[in-house]
Amino acid sequence: MNVPTWVWIVTLVTMVAMLAVDLLIVGRRPHEPSLKEAGLWVGFYVALALIFGVGVWLTAGATPAAEFYAGWLTEYSLSVDNLFVFVIIMSRFAVPRRFQQEVLLFGIILALVMRGGFIAAGSALISQFSWVFYVFGAFLIYTAVGLARQGEMDEDDFKENVVIRWARRALRVSPDFGNGRFTTVNGDGRRMFTPLLLVMIAIGTTDLIFALDSIPAIFGITSEPYLVFTANVFALMGLRQLYFLLGGLLERLVYLTLGLAVILGFIGVKLVLEALADNNVPFINGGEHIGWAPHIPIWLSLTVIIGTLVLSTVASLLKSARDAKKELVRAGAD
Repeated sequence: MNVPTWVWIVTLVTMVAMLAVDLLIVGRRPHEPSLKEAGLWVGFYVALALIFGVGVWLTAGATPAAEFYAGWLTEYSLSVDNLFVFVIIMSRFAVPRRFQQEVLLFGIILALVMRGGFIAAGSALISQFSWVFYVFGAFLIYTAVGLARQGEMDEDDFKENVVIRWARRALRVSPDFGNGRFTTVNGDGRRMFTPLLLVMIAIGTTDLIFALDSIPAIFGITSEPYLVFTANVFALMGLRQLYFLLGGLLERLVYLTLGLAVILGFIGVKLVLEALADNNVPFINGGEHIGWAPHIPIWLSLTVIIGTLVLSTVASLLKSARDAKKELVRAGAD
């Protein structure tokens, strides 16, 4: 897929413009979006992604379009899981609802910057070293096993990392959020940092961890940098509004993590098999290709990703409904 420079420029300018609109909305009118407002924005961004995929189909063919959709769905599902961690962080630090939009927007911008850097590094590595696919595949399988063992995450599972603990010790942090800025003045006239700084540190380190997971996953679907980048952009756009739209529904998606484990495990195995099929690493099969290792077609990848997301979502909602019914029966018995 040959992407002209002007297409990259238009894409980057459009992305910056959309972020600027988000910044303008949050900066001029900090508020908690209504369900209608959040739903309209999420629908708008999803429609943009679907239209973009059609554009890729018309200009580059069905295979790149399928790769974009598979990558976008994978990154979107990982972003939703990321949102659940954001919910835990917001709850743990008791961030007022009116300040949460600003925190989320910061997290999205930081995630875009980090993923952009990782995409550039990943593309450079892949173009120079074919053995990187073995590393990516092994890492994804390891991550999938960890997610499957982790199960449903709750607030008690969140542990402050070493950076947050250092910030608590080294910085003077006020007990309240003040006017939502990073600093405030206490009763003695001394300037202190607000807990918002700690929240931003927690969001930033979380973004770093999720970027480490998401980039190998998308490269397991397509090695085209433009598709990798745009799939990540569309997965992150509208995430702020999705946070407020889903609300308590996030807590009902109890099998989402397990579904992500299946998806990441599948992509990890796919990467290893394709690395074996194209092998030129000297100490594996004498540097020769391994004939029995198949190339998994993109239609099968897309089918597995969509099927897993649908099954995990439906199973989660059914389990949540059963649990709610049991709670009602228990409350009636009491």
